[in-house]
Amino acid sequence: MSAPPSSAGRSAPVAHNLRWALWGAVAVIGVLAGVLVVSLQRSKPSDAIAGAEPPPVSWPAGARRAPNFSLVDQAGAAVTLSAYRGRPVIVTFIDPLCRNFCPLEAKQLNELVRRLPAKSRPEILAVSVNVHGNAPANLVQDIDKWQLVPQWRWAVGSGTNLAGVWRRYQVEVLDTPKTIAGVTVHEITHTEAAFVIDKQGYERALFFWPFSAHDVQASLDRLSGSSA
Repeated sequence: MSAPPSSAGRSAPVAHNLRWALWGAVAVIGVLAGVLVVSLQRSKPSDAIAGAEPPPVSWPAGARRAPNFSLVDQAGAAVTLSAYRGRPVIVTFIDPLCRNFCPLEAKQLNELVRRLPAKSRPEILAVSVNVHGNAPANLVQDIDKWQLVPQWRWAVGSGTNLAGVWRRYQVEVLDTPKTIAGVTVHEITHTEAAFVIDKQGYERALFFWPFSAHDVQASLDRLSGSSA
């Protein structure tokens, strides 16, 4: 059994809160994980960077191993989390066809990478939450349109493989098919979560949208200043 997260996570299990984050988004259009962010009691660590918000959930070093996964990227090459051992990684969950929240989250992660020195830049693994949007053309289009940094790699696969990753990371995904003018479209609602993984492959922080590049940078800076 994984160790419980610090602060608010001790009183509100991660899986329960992620689930409510999703259903809160379904009930209130334009709010995704906002209910969770507000409800979690967050206490700033003593070494918090000025102006940065600490993550809603965090774990101590070595407490919670990040689940490994094996998917493919936008070029069809294998992508596994374990291959990134020795450097920090951000694992996030993105809909390639999204045109509202996901591009905004991508913008903040891009800014995060660009503002850090080259040797401190984290890798970003973006696990798709939309099995209907994983065509290489969609992924490449997003790389160009969202001006994604070189550290960004998509992680896609079959519905079964992706569902297994969502489950292991306790990310809720709701696919609502609709027929418009005889064409079926899929409205995807999902937990907007970004996990900070340390060099040893352990989860250290969990952010829910909305968050800023500055917030995530503060967590990475704390990791670089520790033994993790």
